[in-house]
Amino acid sequence: MKPVSITARRADKILTVEWQDGHVSQYPFELLRLACPCAECRGGHDQMSDLPDPSVFTATLPDSPAVRLQTIVPVGSYGITPVWEDGHDAGIYRWEYLRALCPCAQCRP
Repeated sequence: MKPVSITARRADKILTVEWQDGHVSQYPFELLRLACPCAECRGGHDQMSDLPDPSVFTATLPDSPAVRLQTIVPVGSYGITPVWEDGHDAGIYRWEYLRALCPCAQCRP
């Protein structure tokens, strides 16, 4: 499953992804940062997983450069890397991971 469009609304701090199957996912920037799949954010390589940690759906972060999106960089044909205002840019969000991170009521009943 791949996206057909990705839109970042910085004023609302929302990343919107429309998927090939028509599903639309809206990711708060805070959720994306909390769910960063890089080894540093996950606590080391032994904590890596293809699925987001369930705790990211209830955790919070204060407004700071860590949750302010600077840009999004495509990674091949398989994902994206958000670049945050605090300089963090190590997380590669593969399409499968990003879809599993969808916070909507349909995906997270």
